[in-house]
Amino acid sequence: MADNSLTTYLEENPRMIGVLFTIVLLLSQTGNVAGAVMTGSRGP
Repeated sequence: MADNSLTTYLEENPRMIGVLFTIVLLLSQTGNVAGAVMTGSRGP
């Protein structure tokens, strides 16, 4: 049921496909940056 309602919503609002893609892209980039910061810092 949830997939059907999401598909219907995206069919009615095609701009949201781009918005969702951009959000996923930004979240994937911030995960990479956070991982690089944590592995790049050295302790005493």
